[in-house]
Amino acid sequence: MSHGTPLFSQIVWQNRLYDSGLIMKPKFTAEDTKVKRLGPATIKSPMNLSHGRSLNEQILYHPYPGLNVMEPPVAFELSQPEEYIYFDPTKVTAGIVTCGGLCPGLNNVIRAVVLGLYHGYHVRSIFGIRYGFQGFIPEYGHPLMPLTPDVVADIHEQGGTILGSSRGAQSIERIVDALERQNMNMLFIIGGDGTLNAAAKIAREVSERGLKIAVVSIPKTIDNDISCVSRSFGFETAVDTATQAIQCAHTEAQSYPNGIGLVKLMGRYSGFIAATAAVAQRDVNFVLIPEVEFELEGPRGFFEVLRSRLEKRSHAVIVVAEGAGQYFFESDEVKTDESGNIRLKDIGKYLQDAIQKYFQKLNIEINLKYIDPSYIIRSVSANTNDGLFSAILGQNAVHAAMAGKTEVLVSIWHGVYCQLPIQLAIAERKQIHPSSRLWINVLQSTGQPEFINEPSPGT
Repeated sequence: MSHGTPLFSQIVWQNRLYDSGLIMKPKFTAEDTKVKRLGPATIKSPMNLSHGRSLNEQILYHPYPGLNVMEPPVAFELSQPEEYIYFDPTKVTAGIVTCGGLCPGLNNVIRAVVLGLYHGYHVRSIFGIRYGFQGFIPEYGHPLMPLTPDVVADIHEQGGTILGSSRGAQSIERIVDALERQNMNMLFIIGGDGTLNAAAKIAREVSERGLKIAVVSIPKTIDNDISCVSRSFGFETAVDTATQAIQCAHTEAQSYPNGIGLVKLMGRYSGFIAATAAVAQRDVNFVLIPEVEFELEGPRGFFEVLRSRLEKRSHAVIVVAEGAGQYFFESDEVKTDESGNIRLKDIGKYLQDAIQKYFQKLNIEINLKYIDPSYIIRSVSANTNDGLFSAILGQNAVHAAMAGKTEVLVSIWHGVYCQLPIQLAIAERKQIHPSSRLWINVLQSTGQPEFINEPSPGT
């Protein structure tokens, strides 16, 4: 399949099937999951591989092949070191770049890549690209950052990224020009869906020029919305920090008559942080996410259910994902950020004002406290589990690059570390399905109904 083919455009959103218990055949094939290589691996790896390699080479995409026989079965390649590698470690120059918004675990990934290259394969020429893809463009004047074990020794204790980041598209051709000038053999790209799209284009440009440069991506999104990735690094830390905000909202709500704690969490198109934090904390009464529409007014609208809750318990905690309820705003002008993402309207402030106006009309006094911990959540350092997870992803990225694999993303699927073509991850966005176990758990935890008014008879 050529680089110019728009791969996997026919993929429908598949991740919901497993959480909802549905069994369906994926819309991509075993051929589509094959990872590209720069050439045959003929150099003996310097790593001692007498232990630690799995006898299995793949993890099935579908965990229950007997229920839905596919020929050949769709599977992802396992992430693990290989006996033979493509690159001569003494001649490797590696680059690492972080792009987009901040996320817990970025420094952990950088550190793992550096240590994996340096100690595992004895690579000595490792550079960080400063401030995202801007670092490739000469006009910005960002120098390369030499990376060694001493430089990255303590960075996992810090939030953010020591390399810096940026948003906004840069010329793919000029990025590859820079890779050529620096004689870089491999590029590790850490970023979300926009960055992964750019990584796929960089790999395509590299291939069209006939260059031998491995392009390997580590998916980064605090929203956990990348397809074919069970969990993205930083998500668990985000949920952990979000639960602290929910605890504060609950305390505030309980401390006043008709107290309402309103918490806005990150989640542009997918409400995984809001839903998971609500289930984990279980002090939340209402969860509003982008995937499930709701109405505010009317007998079964959100306001009426909230009023009933206050009458019975005199307090309530609401968690709303930032992308929820965008249809309440007039769509007269769509603004985008530097990366082309639509600038969302502030649903948190909108709900804060709307709730207060609703109860004012009813002459009911409420005490509403609004909490938006978004930048705190994404800027903290990774917790222990995320630190471990980030480190393993970084190590697996190194193994893939040294083996000469390219246009590849390291992932975890059904609890197994694996790797797949970047195109699979960017074909669709992972979201919560209303019939998934996660959303059912939310409903059982909160007791909330559907906030949709029934149509009048005859309509």
